[in-house]
Amino acid sequence: MLWYDGHLPGRANRNPGPAGQDAPVTDIAVLDPPEVMAALRAAGLCAGGPVGLASVRDGDGIGLAVGERALAVRGTSPAAVADVVRAVTSELTPRWVWWSARSAATPLLRDALGAGRCWDLAAVHRLLNGGSGEGPAQVWAAVRGLAEDALPRTGQLDLLSAMEATGPDGDPDEPVRLDGYLRPEWAEAQPRTALRAARWAALALVVHASQVAALAGLPDGRRRPRVPALPVLTAHAESAADLLAVALSAGGLPLDRAVAEQLIGERVGPRADDPAADAEQRAGRDDRVRSLVPGADDVDLRNPAQVRELLARIGIDVPDTRSWRLEPLRSAHPAVDALLTWRKAERIATTYGYGWLDRHVGADGRLRGGWTGSDGAAGRMTAQAGLHNLPAELRPAVVAEPGHVFVRADLGQIEPRVLAAVSGDEAFAEATQDADLYSPVAARLGCDRPTAKVAVLAAMYGQTSGAAGEALAGLDRAYPVAMRHLRAAEEEGRAGRDVRTYGGRLVRMWNPPGPAEPAAVAARGRYARNAVVQGSAAELFKMWAVTVRAGLAGTGGEIVLCLHDELLLHVPETQATEATALLRTSLGHSAATWAAGSSVRFVVDIAVVRRWSDAKDAPGSGRIVTPTGLAGEPVVRNAP
Repeated sequence: MLWYDGHLPGRANRNPGPAGQDAPVTDIAVLDPPEVMAALRAAGLCAGGPVGLASVRDGDGIGLAVGERALAVRGTSPAAVADVVRAVTSELTPRWVWWSARSAATPLLRDALGAGRCWDLAAVHRLLNGGSGEGPAQVWAAVRGLAEDALPRTGQLDLLSAMEATGPDGDPDEPVRLDGYLRPEWAEAQPRTALRAARWAALALVVHASQVAALAGLPDGRRRPRVPALPVLTAHAESAADLLAVALSAGGLPLDRAVAEQLIGERVGPRADDPAADAEQRAGRDDRVRSLVPGADDVDLRNPAQVRELLARIGIDVPDTRSWRLEPLRSAHPAVDALLTWRKAERIATTYGYGWLDRHVGADGRLRGGWTGSDGAAGRMTAQAGLHNLPAELRPAVVAEPGHVFVRADLGQIEPRVLAAVSGDEAFAEATQDADLYSPVAARLGCDRPTAKVAVLAAMYGQTSGAAGEALAGLDRAYPVAMRHLRAAEEEGRAGRDVRTYGGRLVRMWNPPGPAEPAAVAARGRYARNAVVQGSAAELFKMWAVTVRAGLAGTGGEIVLCLHDELLLHVPETQATEATALLRTSLGHSAATWAAGSSVRFVVDIAVVRRWSDAKDAPGSGRIVTPTGLAGEPVVRNAP
């Protein structure tokens, strides 16, 4: 594995100032919207070429940068500015370069940008450096090799700040300070004018060049490397995923509010008129459980220790009260069944109740929460407002709008298939040729399918003993290359060394001060073992998702949910067949690119339904199998 030390080669300064200050542009052309296309063509912009983009805080103007030129586009109106971006995206097909999708893809520009090519400096910074720090100040410090713990903050007064206010090279209209750091007033807010936006866009191109150079130093782990290299492709997909996250936050998930209120009411009762009524309903739910155990009137069901004591009174002795442990004991006593039912109702009442509907469901019937393109760990997409944990009891409320259907696609057994690809284990790759890889694994190990499944999952999650212990030993003999790959990652993690995913993401390990406890060392090893698989699977998933999004452009369809290994599309009913084909061909294209040279086969279940809850058992939904080696041309435009 290659370890990245955080120091990146910088782009040569065109006008270097004192103490390494960057002044990427000295002259800025001020243009009206109709002049932009000609200016970009005159600058030699070609398809896929990088163009820096920064939007003005109020949306009335933008800054662009291409090559050595910076353009301040005055906004005759916000709509005119959006029309310029739309035309450039459509006709010149650049790769937009911005500091982050959240700052660049403003509400006005979001539709104009569509699903075009992009380079998100924050997303690529997370890829190269790991962690969750992604502000412009952190991104700039990383590419310049500056200490992050010395980042200047707004309101910070020191001698250097005073010098900058008066010194000939301390121009506050320049984004970079004398000491090489970004000025906090630039880093912490969008530009206020088109001129400042142009400088901000030009500086984005400086960072872009440094990130491209850093990615070139990472290995392409594919069996058959291609151009662009896999880390660059990962950067493209991660950037597009952040743009998708902005679209998901704005678009929302269709939800029938009346159905949701009915489902909530069936479990927690009618909407309470005031806090007193709400407290009374809560006590009533508690009493239905406590009444089944004599002397339990004062038991707090939200306290695990007291619940364990309650269970002991009825002869049930358990080490903890987790639901998975209690589930097999439902029939042992009516109180166990009542307790498990209570927990589901309690979760809905406290997390997904009427207040949740009021906060997150708009007048248009869309459930909205903030999305991010990757978490601070292995890189999965994340969502707020409970979108990633919506209880199964409420899924019947997720209903397609009139004239539309959902097309749900669920990648099958994605993590073990990814393990086969990233490890290069030919024997394990052979098992992926089956639509259910656990069956050939079971045959090879000489055990039943459930045991084989537990063993494979245990290997990826770092379990080395228990019911699957014997089968785990069999995995070492049957699939030694895959198991060595996992052990190597675990050893790095136990030693406190960071690891990288197949696509190049740095996954940081934690190193608390002082001697590490054995349990902490073991936990770190398990985390690293799983991260190299889970993180790689997240990268493949996002490459697929953004390719699908590009293919949906102009069809009236949209992605409304990304759930780890599941995509939920909302499309016009007349487009359902085309959307199904798009999902299939996009997976084939993405997998063939991501795992070039591998014979691993990836499978996907696709169902067309009106309610999300119907997807699992949709009649005729059928499994569609897509081998990486048989992928045809993708049905996409502007794919990353």
